[in-house]
Amino acid sequence: MTLRSDVAELLAGAGILDADVDDAVADEHVRSSVYRRVVSVTASSRSRDRDRAIVATILRDPIDIVSKTAVVALVDRIAMKVTSPAEFQQWSAELLPEIDQLKTEGYREFIRRRIHDWLFYLSIEDGRVPTPVELAKVTDWMQRVLAEESTSPAVLALLTESGNRKKTRNIAKNRAGSRQLRMKRVGRASQ
Repeated sequence: MTLRSDVAELLAGAGILDADVDDAVADEHVRSSVYRRVVSVTASSRSRDRDRAIVATILRDPIDIVSKTAVVALVDRIAMKVTSPAEFQQWSAELLPEIDQLKTEGYREFIRRRIHDWLFYLSIEDGRVPTPVELAKVTDWMQRVLAEESTSPAVLALLTESGNRKKTRNIAKNRAGSRQLRMKRVGRASQ
């Protein structure tokens, strides 16, 4: 396979007809944009059957950062679309052999950590409250995502006490406080 045939195959498979294959092959920035579009179409599909092949094709790109960025975008989008941690774990496990093909070890590890972070996030969305030790094993990025998005008072309290960064702890503390204030207002309004 050549880069040109890989890009052409990805575009055709995604039904993207307005991108120039030669421009994408010649310019990594154009190619990165093409990959983002392919990822968007792929993630919005109901079927996950082609995901591994698409990831394998993207990971053949000669510039690791371009392919890593596209794969991370797909991981993020699928994580936000699945209905359970088990579904995401099964999906991501199918990708791991492809991810192992990345030449740069740091990028392989980054994608593996992102998958771990999303599994952690999805388990919390599923009602699980983590321990401080488990919280310490996720990235600062995921702790911040949780501080900004979690609606669980227990998770916000844990982040307030055990978040790695002061900013994360403050976000969680402020959200927990404003959530308690809203709950009190709702309680008074219903009396």
